[in-house]
Amino acid sequence: MFNLRSSGTIGLIQALIACVFWGLMPVYFKLLQSVDALEIVGHRIVWSVPLLIVILYFRKNIGGLATALKDRKLRLAMFASSCLIAANWLIYVWAVHEDHILAASLGYFISPLLSVFMGRIFLREPLSGRKWIAIAIAGVGVAVLAVQALDTLWISLALAASWSSYALVRKIADIGPIVGLTAETGILFLPFTLLLIWLTYVLPASPVSQHFGDDRTIDLLLIGGSFVTAIPLLLFASAVKKMTLSAIGLLNYLAPTIQFVVGVFVYKEMITLSHLVCFVLIWTSIALYTTDSYLAGKAARKARSV
Repeated sequence: MFNLRSSGTIGLIQALIACVFWGLMPVYFKLLQSVDALEIVGHRIVWSVPLLIVILYFRKNIGGLATALKDRKLRLAMFASSCLIAANWLIYVWAVHEDHILAASLGYFISPLLSVFMGRIFLREPLSGRKWIAIAIAGVGVAVLAVQALDTLWISLALAASWSSYALVRKIADIGPIVGLTAETGILFLPFTLLLIWLTYVLPASPVSQHFGDDRTIDLLLIGGSFVTAIPLLLFASAVKKMTLSAIGLLNYLAPTIQFVVGVFVYKEMITLSHLVCFVLIWTSIALYTTDSYLAGKAARKARSV
């Protein structure tokens, strides 16, 4: 019992650190405000590849990557997921640079609920009455925001759709989180390397934006994007094995909550009445969804113990 509790505590600490990493991501990308969003994503992808390969080497899982890439269906799935994650990263960095952190955080609040809906549509996963109500409440929240913040609503919906679609592809594909991310960034490595060469050395120098090599601090931050990508993923992947799914589900909302706080209190983004109403409705739907998941899990555990 002690070992189980100890393992669960370690898992909780790992998950919390990962969520804080993700929650504070806007602060990191704000430090790169002088670099174009597409270039930031390019460096994030390119520098992640060698780091992830080193991680796989020390985890003795290089063979898993080679095996995965031999499977044609898995390669196609990884190509789809790599496009989705690149689009998600690009929209997110652009939103942070344009002072739309609230819109970005809303997207990640909506995403788990959209994933539930997509699971029902594409995977025929059952949904209880409470979960349907939770999805409906979230839909009302989005509709309220559309009335007053239509110009930024697309950011929230694009982030939610790209991340939920990415999660759906990764759920279908039989591949681990680190091996999968290595495959995805590996697929994007060559095109983004060529893009970075073109942006840095071919295009005329811009007086309003910086490139790799212009400033040592910027260079370190661009390279550091690979660590910001890999470290929380490693921690969260390890935590998932030690924690209950209900606890993991609750922690999914910690990162966007931190982003919301950062947007309002650190970067002073304006929060309107429609924002408040929308977030209250989204949080209500999350509470309803989480309660239903907890009760369902409790009932399942009770049935197994009988």
